[in-house]
Amino acid sequence: MPRLLIVYHSATGGTEQMARAAHAAATAEGDATLLRAADAGPDDLLSHDGYVFAAPENLAAIAGVMKDFFDRSYYPVLGRIEGRPYAQMVCAGSDGSNAARQTARIATGWRLKQVQEPLIICTNAQTPDQILAPKLIPDGDLALCRDLGAALAAGLTLGVF
Repeated sequence: MPRLLIVYHSATGGTEQMARAAHAAATAEGDATLLRAADAGPDDLLSHDGYVFAAPENLAAIAGVMKDFFDRSYYPVLGRIEGRPYAQMVCAGSDGSNAARQTARIATGWRLKQVQEPLIICTNAQTPDQILAPKLIPDGDLALCRDLGAALAAGLTLGVF
């Protein structure tokens, strides 16, 4: 059975909620693994057939821990995961588009196939206190994350991708 890997980083809980929602729905459709970016690496990418990358946007970029995952994994899997499907989720304070572009550039280098536009959830956190505070992602936004996870897992299971 094809396997979906969801890799995420979360400092204030928003991205973790998003990743867990996607994972819960994905496991209802197929085989899915949820890993923190700090714990994931090349072997995890190689042992799965599709991916969801979930990261917060920090200072208009993907979070450093997520970037570290990509840095540790990039060359060991280069040329070995081409054509596999991926999607991404970004938890942003106001925009998220630059973080999405960064992840897309990495995925392009790996020659992955984007199967959905990036899902950017905006928390509207603008002040230092709001940015550093624990996040609570609204149910409607979590439903979008569940839809993404379910669609990726179902697509893998059915051989659509």
